[in-house]
Amino acid sequence: MTKIISAEAITRRNIWVDKIDNISGNFASNSEIIEKELGKELSQNGISSLLDHLRLCGNIPESYHHDSSEEKQYSKYTDALLAFAYKSIGLKSLVITERADVADVEGFGKDFSFVADAKAFRLSRTAKNQKDFKVQAMDRWKHGKPYAMVVCPIYQLPSRNSQIYQQAITRNVCVFTYSHLSLLVRYANEVSQSKAENLLFDIFKTVPALNPSKSAVDYWLGVNKTILGSSKSIFELWQDEKIAATESIEIAKVEALKYLSSEREKIMRMSHEEALKELVKASKIESKIEIIKRISDNGLFGVK
Repeated sequence: MTKIISAEAITRRNIWVDKIDNISGNFASNSEIIEKELGKELSQNGISSLLDHLRLCGNIPESYHHDSSEEKQYSKYTDALLAFAYKSIGLKSLVITERADVADVEGFGKDFSFVADAKAFRLSRTAKNQKDFKVQAMDRWKHGKPYAMVVCPIYQLPSRNSQIYQQAITRNVCVFTYSHLSLLVRYANEVSQSKAENLLFDIFKTVPALNPSKSAVDYWLGVNKTILGSSKSIFELWQDEKIAATESIEIAKVEALKYLSSEREKIMRMSHEEALKELVKASKIESKIEIIKRISDNGLFGVK
């Protein structure tokens, strides 16, 4: 059986993981560079390139250290992907890079507008709580817009009961996935942008109409029925993205396990002294020492 996610898509993913890792300089300008580079690639390679990115972007590379500049830049990469996905559906969209306490993406349809945020997680992260999905924060960050959307990797979302679904319904925040967004992008490209835009609007209206519940089944039943009930032509696309979602998990696992295996081998080949130095480096002791050394009297007690 022909795979939905090609070897070329995996190669493109690896290139972008390295590209983000090697970007240096001002964070705001880096975000602009990422968006510009991504836009250039998508304009050259078309919709298939965008789908490749959306299907594989949900996992943060294990090679990126926690809370590192690479991890922050990766979040801007996923935000840029959202904006390009909304544009491909026929909306206007932009990434917000300068302000705090706002959503990272804004979208504008013919009859509606919304804010959005992209979420990604490491496969190795076990504990995720409701705050990781930013549902309550997105409600605060609407700033007058009627709708909000949080886009997540489908395999990282709770599949039974979770407060995020109850919060989503009561606060009118659409919890969505990259798989569902890929479906809308294909629907817009292969059927009609206007129909895809109308379907997105229907999805936004579906969420607050659901009965408040923590049930994942109840939430996704409502969202999925709205999508599948919109058009007979969408079922085949749905089947493809369902397969792609399964493939993306296996690809992410291979990527993560390959990196962790290489790290284990590197550690096992270290001398005792090299291993100790690496442990000190991992503990960030030297950087903490430098921060402590820079602390000095700020003179506030002498203000009179």
